[in-house]
Amino acid sequence: MTKIVTLGEIMLRLSPSGTYRFLQAESFDAVYGGGEANVAVSLANYGDDAYYVTKLPAHEMGQAAVNALRKYGVHTDYIVRGGKRIGIYYCETGACMRPGKVIYDRAGSAIAEAEPDEFDWDAIFDGADWFHWSGITPAISEKGAALTLAACKAAKAHGVKVSCDLNYRKKLWTEAEAQKVMTQLMPYVDVCIGNEEDAAKCLGFVPEGNVAEGKTDAEGYYGIFRQMKEKFGFEMVASTLRESRSASDNGWKALLYDGKNFYQSKHYEIMPIVDRVGGGDSFSGGLIHGLLKWHDPQKALEFATAASALKHTVHGDFNCVSEEEVLNLMNGNGNGRVQR
Repeated sequence: MTKIVTLGEIMLRLSPSGTYRFLQAESFDAVYGGGEANVAVSLANYGDDAYYVTKLPAHEMGQAAVNALRKYGVHTDYIVRGGKRIGIYYCETGACMRPGKVIYDRAGSAIAEAEPDEFDWDAIFDGADWFHWSGITPAISEKGAALTLAACKAAKAHGVKVSCDLNYRKKLWTEAEAQKVMTQLMPYVDVCIGNEEDAAKCLGFVPEGNVAEGKTDAEGYYGIFRQMKEKFGFEMVASTLRESRSASDNGWKALLYDGKNFYQSKHYEIMPIVDRVGGGDSFSGGLIHGLLKWHDPQKALEFATAASALKHTVHGDFNCVSEEEVLNLMNGNGNGRVQR
């Protein structure tokens, strides 16, 4: 089995039921999630050895987060215990023309205050095949950025392939702050993943097309993919393309460039959307799994796109689907008939 390591912050997610607004809520549904944790769960569901690295408090809320990962088969051996709190985020689901909304309560979380020397990097990356991180982790604090850099250096020292989902979050840092930090981390990255906003805000590359109005031109990405590869030496660059007609109705496809060829996935119509949070993470998990298993860029891209399309039908951050279910959709079985 392949050993895949992800590093980041797992948080407690509190959401009003259904499409209720925060101001209407009298109770909240509680689940756990977070960019790299979501990737680890996807990979574990596909049968990979997924290891999640973070720091969590030693109290019951920290343990509940650990248990949420273990439930899906994610290895938690390298999670450091300590600190005062687990990060929280509040998530309001959008509907029709009303967008979803996220409010963070994560300042001073255990992982945001963690030091690189608290982690045994040699043990973490011993025998590892892949390391994945996202731009959220260096955005949460200066210590988060230092921790990400230390992890990238350790991964490279052990000959591990590194992927990054750029994942720009404007509520965590500015474009200038993001570009200053992320451009210093990019030389350690082999596979760069991100949508049009991520590429623009984190690295300064802007594709053609009015993405704010849900209009994307796949060919508009070709130039920036070449520029990104030339500037940072990536082996591959991948991006999801979301056609956002409303919060409930999206088109979905993806692109990948390996330095020689551009690959484009099937297009999916997703309507109505159940929960779009974690859609990008499920794409990352699917792409990593596909590249490691089949070594075929087109097949890996199709698997990742189908997996992320399915995520839009699943409540919560985690993509609770199997490899078989993804392959069924990827191979054209998307009619939703009851399986008996």
